[in-house]
Amino acid sequence: MKYFLLLTLPFFFFFCSTQKVKPKINANINVGELPSQESWNTTISFTDSGKIQAIMKVGHLRMYAKRQETLIDGYQHVDFYNPLEIKTTTLTSLRGRVDDASKDLYAFENVVARNDSGTQLESEMLMWRNKDQKIVTDKFVTITTPTEKIQGYGFESDQHLQNYKIYKPVYVTTSDQADKSDSLR
Repeated sequence: MKYFLLLTLPFFFFFCSTQKVKPKINANINVGELPSQESWNTTISFTDSGKIQAIMKVGHLRMYAKRQETLIDGYQHVDFYNPLEIKTTTLTSLRGRVDDASKDLYAFENVVARNDSGTQLESEMLMWRNKDQKIVTDKFVTITTPTEKIQGYGFESDQHLQNYKIYKPVYVTTSDQADKSDSLR
């Protein structure tokens, strides 16, 4: 047994020390297409001069530094705050995108924005424009307030949904008319 160990030990060290293990490299992966950062269930705070402007929660976030773009999926939930740091508006969607150069935020799929006064905006796509802090879209929208319901194409509003325009309205009703039409069904 003693001689067996003395004879096999040098072979063991020889084969272990000279053998190099090379990892498999997948040539199909383009490194330029990989995100520079990625995270799940993330909360991001946006501030200006120490004051909260917005808090965004996302399911999955992928940042691409070279493209200056951040992609969001899983869910997107953004709370907007006024200058007194009081939450005024909530924006939710299934997907989103941030243009990291302009800081514009895009929301896609089942987009709902709701303010603290009961106004609700629904669309399939909209953008929060950072330079003037406005919510805009050229898509179909539905606005529901405590007193009316408006549908149309093209929309612009302040981020608090208090002063808004629908560029091509196709349907307008007051809450009295909506109540009557619901009771006729």
